[in-house]
Amino acid sequence: MKTSKSTEHPPWLLLIFTLPTKRASQRVEVWRKLQRYGAVALGNSGYLLPNDAANREHFEWLATAIRNYGGDASVVHIQSIDNLSTSQLISRFGEARAREYQEVVRELQKLASIAPHKQAPGRLTRLRTRYREIAGIDFFDSPLKKQIEKLLDRAGEPAESRKQPARINPKEYKGRLWVTRPRPGIDRSASAWLIRRFIDTKARFAFAPENRVPRRAIPFDMFQIGFGHRGEDCTFETLQKTFRIHGKKIEVIGQIVHDADLLDEKFGRKEGFGIEAVLKGWQKLGIPDTQLLERGIQLFEAFFLSLSEEEKV
Repeated sequence: MKTSKSTEHPPWLLLIFTLPTKRASQRVEVWRKLQRYGAVALGNSGYLLPNDAANREHFEWLATAIRNYGGDASVVHIQSIDNLSTSQLISRFGEARAREYQEVVRELQKLASIAPHKQAPGRLTRLRTRYREIAGIDFFDSPLKKQIEKLLDRAGEPAESRKQPARINPKEYKGRLWVTRPRPGIDRSASAWLIRRFIDTKARFAFAPENRVPRRAIPFDMFQIGFGHRGEDCTFETLQKTFRIHGKKIEVIGQIVHDADLLDEKFGRKEGFGIEAVLKGWQKLGIPDTQLLERGIQLFEAFFLSLSEEEKV
């Protein structure tokens, strides 16, 4: 572990402290504050936070409180840790926030399964508050953050707007322009593949923000309009169910996309994380949206052909 006396702030703060054993209630109080601050334990060495003004103030006040309780406390500015790289440290914060976010995801999914008139008053408000608390200590932008924002948006819509259409006329969805958000990831790529292969073989794709979707275009994987997340389903699953596309291979791909997109481990499928990594790599190469989506479609076509009808669902 290396400390620094440079005028530039080192990237990390470490709170090291001890409390007398008889101070059990104060120990719990300190632990709860560390949880609220988003600190992660660094073995037996203490608790770690990224070094910024707010976190320095949190740790300094907490150290003062610990000393007032008869304990010892030091706030150490750390440049680096010998046996942990920066990426490993960031990963620890990511894992901690992911666990907290996943609790909110599970509660939102339970809420979606309950009829609105049977929901406990204030439950959604409490989940929104909990989400904001976690987001406030999400120092490295967990990918779950945007997913929960979408789930909260869906949960706040009137129940009738979340219902899947009982029946649709598939002929009305032929030769159409399908529009989605820029920089497609796994759900949008898989959904575009499903559309072109099973719904609209002559589908054309374009990208636009929600407030600029062409009038006759069909939006998909948007936050508020068109075919998107419904209840516990990702967009791929919504399209699959709405257009009644069946088959074991489709079920498998739906599960893979669901787990990689929603990160809720519902099906225990890990294959999608590799696909998502490839798509993100292409994004970093600066590949244009249209080409990125076409590559994603080809990727899922190859994956579909590689699967066996005996795949376990």
